[in-house]
Amino acid sequence: MKLFGKKKEANSCCCSRNCTPEAMQNAEIKRQDRGIKILGSGCAKCMELEESAKIALSELQLDYEVEHIVDFGEIASYGVISTPALVIDGKVVSYGKVLSVGEVKELLITK
Repeated sequence: MKLFGKKKEANSCCCSRNCTPEAMQNAEIKRQDRGIKILGSGCAKCMELEESAKIALSELQLDYEVEHIVDFGEIASYGVISTPALVIDGKVVSYGKVLSVGEVKELLITK
């Protein structure tokens, strides 16, 4: 039994994926993009939030593109640990719950 020895190096990344400096820089650039992003694995709740967002955009006659982010490294770059999450113009406005169409519309109007 070895009591003293070289400590195991801890990963500087939040996930076990390929988080190179280039990948993290690309994720940061994407974070600043305008538009609507749904963060989540693609489960039923994530799909429901995406549908609510699309309906809200349609009812408000806004021309935003909805992008669904499923890459956990990219989701982590937003600081989100609970999905689904809604991002408007690079800012996380909701996470951990499915919003109704009315709630999404309210967030879009007040942005």
